Amino acid sequence: MKKLILIIAVILPVLSFSQEDQLKGIVLESSDNGENPLPGANVYWLGSSVGTITNDDGTFALPYKFSFTKLVISYVGFKIDTIDVTENKYIKHVLQASEELDAVTITSRKQATVKSYLQATNTFTVSSDELLKAACCNLSESFETNPSIDVNFADAVSGTKQIKMLGLKSPYILIATENIPAIRGASQAYGLSFIPGTWVESIQITKGAGSVVNGFESIAGQINAEMVKPVSDDRLFVNAYAGVNGRLELNTHINQKISDKWSTGLYVHGNMRDQKFDKNDDTFLDVPLKEQINVMNRWQYTNAEKGVVSFINLRYLNDNTQAGQLDFNPDTDKGTTNFWGSEINTERFEVTTKLGYVNPEIPHQSIGFQTAFSHHDQDSYFGLNLYDIQHNSFYSNVVYNSIISDSRHKVKTGLSFTYDHYDELVNASTYERTENSVGGFFEYSYDNLDKLSMTAGVRVDQHNRLGFFVTPRLHVRYTPWEKSALRFSVGRGKRSANIFAENQNMFSSSRQINILNSGGKIYGLDPEVAWNYGVSYLQGFNLFGRKADVTFDFYRTDFQNQVVVDWENPYEINFYNLEGDSYANSFQFEFNYNPFEHFDIRTAYKYYDVKTDYNSGKLEKPLVPTHRFFANASYETHVKDNAKQWKFDATYNWLDAQRFPSTDLSPSEYQLDDYSPTVGTLNLQVTKVFSPNFEVYLGGENVTNVRQSNPIISEDDPFGANFDSNYVYGPIFGSMYYAGLRYRIK
Repeated sequence: MKKLILIIAVILPVLSFSQEDQLKGIVLESSDNGENPLPGANVYWLGSSVGTITNDDGTFALPYKFSFTKLVISYVGFKIDTIDVTENKYIKHVLQASEELDAVTITSRKQATVKSYLQATNTFTVSSDELLKAACCNLSESFETNPSIDVNFADAVSGTKQIKMLGLKSPYILIATENIPAIRGASQAYGLSFIPGTWVESIQITKGAGSVVNGFESIAGQINAEMVKPVSDDRLFVNAYAGVNGRLELNTHINQKISDKWSTGLYVHGNMRDQKFDKNDDTFLDVPLKEQINVMNRWQYTNAEKGVVSFINLRYLNDNTQAGQLDFNPDTDKGTTNFWGSEINTERFEVTTKLGYVNPEIPHQSIGFQTAFSHHDQDSYFGLNLYDIQHNSFYSNVVYNSIISDSRHKVKTGLSFTYDHYDELVNASTYERTENSVGGFFEYSYDNLDKLSMTAGVRVDQHNRLGFFVTPRLHVRYTPWEKSALRFSVGRGKRSANIFAENQNMFSSSRQINILNSGGKIYGLDPEVAWNYGVSYLQGFNLFGRKADVTFDFYRTDFQNQVVVDWENPYEINFYNLEGDSYANSFQFEFNYNPFEHFDIRTAYKYYDVKTDYNSGKLEKPLVPTHRFFANASYETHVKDNAKQWKFDATYNWLDAQRFPSTDLSPSEYQLDDYSPTVGTLNLQVTKVFSPNFEVYLGGENVTNVRQSNPIISEDDPFGANFDSNYVYGPIFGSMYYAGLRYRIK
């Protein structure tokens, strides 16, 4: 009962904040397109120091007293107006442009990646322009041109790409679509490849623990993918892609406005690879065979007068992957030792809904409701290892937004509920569990755009396996001088480790799976708990008359408990609770520069120090490079008549040596060096825009043809005790070239 009271106590305080002593309104400007919000306008009481500026949507709120009767509204280039206020009622006012000023047109090129100087969180937005710099066939391939996210193959068999942030794998990152947690549980290993790149409108990447509104699982950071909207997307969009590795892909978007309030979109994605390649002659496919059909139907309802917007998404996925030896035939060789092969067949169904209401009279007050249901069914085998998982998940979240006294003080509060049921078959053993949690959160934000902004949040959750716990998060931004942002963050995260779903690459080996020191509530293991601390500094400046900026950031993740994944015995993989220390230190320096018009350079250096106390001693996390260098250069020609244009992009990645898990116990012919060689790869892409409706692109990945030799241990005896495909540190296929086209009707 006490826990329930505490949860309710977190939610109720915001409902008691008085709105009676606030004068609220909106400032608009008159234009040829009608009346538009005017952000940044000054609003103050005549003869006093009480004032504010309008928000991005033109709204404002400032203290009201009966003695205040004259309200002054001003903005550069507009006539100053003084309004008589005789009562506290909502103000709507349109400023008129000053006739004394000549018209000035200001043009600015939209940045593909936008960093904020004002947000408390260390968040940057990757736009669709940035995503088009690479093929971006799916979300896992959308980070190739981003220095904050590391992308590499999970193993030498499945062809799956995994991402890391701050030196930690994707399970420690909360990955959401439109702020609804999406890549988790059964979809953790392959889920990023289930979101087509053309469906993504933009990506917001937050370093550090992130907001309590989105849950308690985030530790290293948050990635939110905003999907294209039926209202704003093209009426028809077609993207076709073909690669020399045999991959063919087709994406089609069809959007239709049903009425003045309803719009719908049908998004169809299909890809396949039916050609076999073995460039290194190890008898194994360099890239797996694949077929995927992915369909989403999206409905959008917008009623601006009543302040209501809603989305309904229905999605179906069927994905089939075949990997293994060239001569493997699943019809005759499955379950035998004729040839080593693997099949991963996944069927997934999702329904998500979002409903938002903004009070038209008091725009700072809003409420949002989200729900998501997914059914994930995967049947798979890897040689003689069998792994099936069925995961049913339900998520709901209600968020209330308001202000305290004025628009500088914002609050969010709400309730969330999650339900997950897992049914897993690992060889001859069955694992089943149900997890559910109910929680409440409260987040306060202070925004003084000139100098200081802060977001402080706390949530309390009752979980049937993790127990009752509190999750605090704090983000602070301070501006010491012009074009600068100094940020600090601290936060706690807690999660259940899905040891089988998150480590499916272990099945592509002959290792024995062991769960040690059992006794916890998650297959005998305890929940993972970690604190993340970070400091970041962003400085913009002019270099030789052109825009530039530098970023320094340092983050540390300290685990209070971690499920250790121990690969140090080549014949076993052991899971056990942490006894000792486990931490990840990440330092990044980034320099961005626009040396001349339409040409941008982005460079970054990263240093990782990631260590864990294993049963065999404190060691570096395997396959994590200590040093990494990144460089990206992009150039666009001037836009000619009918939008004709050329676009060029180049990305270089250099990875330091990576520690291999120990092979000391293996026979001498299967032993590896302690560290891998260094790796450098270069990606190129050229795009020709013929018109606003049509463009083609041609690109190459790893054009220098870097290739890891012998990525599979004991490839000549895949059913023997030494077989392992998990020592991957670089590309396997070598150079890969591709071409594609985009056609749209707006």
